[in-house]
Amino acid sequence: MSSARKHNLSDPTPSTDRVSTVVVVPGEQAMVALLGSRDELLRVIERSLDSDIHVRGNEITITGAAADNAVAVRLFEELIELIKVGQHLTPDSISHALGILNADSGERPAEVLSLNILSRRGKNIRPKTLNQKRYVDAIDKHTVVFGIGPAGTGKTYLAVAKAVQALQAKQVTRIILTRPAVEAGERLGFLPGTLYDKIDPYLRPLLDALHDMLDPDSIPRLTQAGTIEVAPLAYMRGRSLNDAFIILDEAQNTTPEQMKMFLTRLGFGSRMVVTGDVTQIDLPGDTRSGLKVVRNILTDIEDVHFANLTSTDVVRHRLVGDIVDAYERWDAQEAAQVHVAPQQRAHRSKPRR
Repeated sequence: MSSARKHNLSDPTPSTDRVSTVVVVPGEQAMVALLGSRDELLRVIERSLDSDIHVRGNEITITGAAADNAVAVRLFEELIELIKVGQHLTPDSISHALGILNADSGERPAEVLSLNILSRRGKNIRPKTLNQKRYVDAIDKHTVVFGIGPAGTGKTYLAVAKAVQALQAKQVTRIILTRPAVEAGERLGFLPGTLYDKIDPYLRPLLDALHDMLDPDSIPRLTQAGTIEVAPLAYMRGRSLNDAFIILDEAQNTTPEQMKMFLTRLGFGSRMVVTGDVTQIDLPGDTRSGLKVVRNILTDIEDVHFANLTSTDVVRHRLVGDIVDAYERWDAQEAAQVHVAPQQRAHRSKPRR
């Protein structure tokens, strides 16, 4: 027989029996903010948890195994904290909060999801997953950071946000954004116009991120003054970059020689962030990726950090994470077949006795 009791937003007493726990939401918290319009958020929470949830007034009754109830109570506690600091809850923020709780890292979802990097026109740029938070923290702590992960994990976007934050805080005097001019599986052919017009297609993602974080009217002025520089990787050769926040994007399309050239541009008072996805290499033929090689070279170097993001950190459409996982499974199957094929050929080639 189940027992019911009030809960003051702390973990329920462990038990192997099915129990009911009642969470009383503080009076100043609007239930609609927690549960969503027409209970949209409540349905997301119910689908995500193993406990049954019933709401009456400002009381939320959670029924299930004690361990499952504990997770549910912690989730409601964190969501209420997010509301207190002015965050608008969405289905994605609930999924991210639950993912952080399930990671059992000791990090509180409310602290991770309320960390503001930049605020502009009412829009806050902040990490949305635990790995994104660790990536952002690593940029604060280390001189050179590699952000490696699939599309949609915020590698470049968060790096640009940290660069703008550092510039506004006068920690650096300029931002340098660069990427290799490698075509993604298709030939663009002759590009008309000025040098800026020719390189714009390659650097557009970096410029788009800047436009989200700065007044668009100020970007040409900052570019002319040299405060912001957006240039192809080839333009970095022979330079020493001091007092700068330098971002190399699409680093999987660098050769080992280009990667070495870029990293040795680091000057005094500067920081570097290198981002890339080793599953999307567009280099021709058998050319090795500098991003793949550099991990083996710099792993033990002090003040160099490798941050790994995965499909669980994708913050684009939900399907993007599923697509990334599907391709990873397909790549693993292809690699297994390539490994087995030579063994089968060797077995067939043995002479019969």
